[in-house]
Amino acid sequence: MSAPTVVSARNLDLTFETADGPVQALSGIDLDIERGEFVSLIGPSGCGKTTLLRVIADLEQPTGGSITVNGVSPDEARRSRAYGYVFQAAGLYPWRSIARNVALPLEIMGIPRAEQKERIRKNLELVNLTGFEGKFPWQLSGGMQQRASIARALSFDPDLLLMDEPFGALDEIVRDHLNEQLLQLWDKTRKTVVFVTHSIPEAVFLSTRIVVMSPRPGRVHDVIASTLPRRRDLDIRETPEFLEIAHRVREGLRAGHSYED
Repeated sequence: MSAPTVVSARNLDLTFETADGPVQALSGIDLDIERGEFVSLIGPSGCGKTTLLRVIADLEQPTGGSITVNGVSPDEARRSRAYGYVFQAAGLYPWRSIARNVALPLEIMGIPRAEQKERIRKNLELVNLTGFEGKFPWQLSGGMQQRASIARALSFDPDLLLMDEPFGALDEIVRDHLNEQLLQLWDKTRKTVVFVTHSIPEAVFLSTRIVVMSPRPGRVHDVIASTLPRRRDLDIRETPEFLEIAHRVREGLRAGHSYED
């Protein structure tokens, strides 16, 4: 028996109107994401990965086709706070402590102070930032700031976590460490995650399925199901199974002409 569908897109199109004329960002996207999956969107710059994520989040409106989140429109899902969003930059307010940054969505929602305190404690513990509640963003490394951003996105317990290249600006060692921590977090929380990346190893390491997108207009070229175990460490990247999946992703990108302008 399959899990409930969290995101469902059918023949989804999005065309931006610009001063130079219309630009088609997405074309004919068909995609279902089930509860509890970790789905990565991978493709070249400008292929519409972030645009698709923003459509799910109701930050962009499609110009054709349909999309639902938890069975309702993205607007209704946003109003019901169905998702948390983690941006490429941590986006923490420098004048707020880490605890108060995590608390921001809870303050907006009018959550009582005592409950805010407990949720802050719980989510900072989830991202291994216990003890840093009183620090300010400038006192934390880039990786720690992104972990605080993830804690903020999880603070109101959304069903769905949308992540737009959250580790793209970090060095490889820190990125590898955060990839491991993110997998552990996903395993603990059982959230549904949609993750945008340019990195083939990152996509293969993290995902239950990898959506390979073609250049603009963005289309789904291939959807690759992972055969790797749910619990993984970095050593799995040296296994034949990992390398086989990475090869298929790379071939999908080539077949989608991802290296052409």
